Amino acid sequence: MRRFMLLRLVQIIVVMAGVTVLCFFMLKITPGDPATAILGVQASPEEVERVRRSLGLDQPWLVQLGIWAGNALRGDLGASYINKKPVSELILTRLPITLELTFWSMLIAIAIAIPAGVLSALRRYTWVDYFFTGFSLFGVSMPSFWFGILLIFVFSLWLGWLPASGYVPWSRGIWPHLRSMILPSVALGLFLTGALMRFSRAAMIETLVQDYIRTARAKGLANHRVVIGHALRNAMIPTVTVLGIQFGALLGGAVIIETVFAFPGVGTMLLTAVNQRDYPVVMGVTLVVALLYTLSNLVVDLAYTWLNPRIRFG
Repeated sequence: MRRFMLLRLVQIIVVMAGVTVLCFFMLKITPGDPATAILGVQASPEEVERVRRSLGLDQPWLVQLGIWAGNALRGDLGASYINKKPVSELILTRLPITLELTFWSMLIAIAIAIPAGVLSALRRYTWVDYFFTGFSLFGVSMPSFWFGILLIFVFSLWLGWLPASGYVPWSRGIWPHLRSMILPSVALGLFLTGALMRFSRAAMIETLVQDYIRTARAKGLANHRVVIGHALRNAMIPTVTVLGIQFGALLGGAVIIETVFAFPGVGTMLLTAVNQRDYPVVMGVTLVVALLYTLSNLVVDLAYTWLNPRIRFG
């Protein structure tokens, strides 16, 4: 286990370095100039050049990358070009909102997809199976931003049950906060629900035909004990894989959903920073999201050892 953790740590470092280099050069080849974005298009070339020098943008690209990477290794992600605040402070302010949105989205997806997938596998080729299969196809096909707009139209404008946009903090009450989280969480979790339902159904079907399941039934165990105690735990291995991979997808999809619902998370901050050519904010947010994604995959690998002891012994 120690060797495995050391290997994964090295892989995380390599991934972080690759993400940093790729993000930096993609920003550099993107049209636009931070100095012009700060001063406006009416600024003189002399003023633009002065701001570029003050920001260090007149230096070679590799020098800029080396300076930023060296500061990042010491925990300094720089300061925003626009509001001059530390990037780490901005991320710490916005990240909890995005993580909470991702958490509720995954919770909704798990609560719906896994029971539906198991039930669909147990009732194969019946109307129950066809219904859930059609729902999963709807989930993976519907764009999240379009589904979010439909939710706003139905539950906010038409029925008036939930707020159309905005984020209500916990300090203003539990129920107002949860009401503001429902629509964006459902919109973001729809795709994961569809994908997770299909994987859990397929894994459950494959598990139910294994010899140890037949043996458990032959021993006279109740059907719910066979399904929950024996089949479901082994069928969860590919499902956990999907959860780990889709965690990063949910963080990426939060950019769109937070824009649709006017959520003050890292998604809207990243989009604003890209439009304003605020390089330190873009680099900092990208690095943090990539780190969370790699750590989620590490958690998935560790969960394998709990779900399947043969992996731990190997």
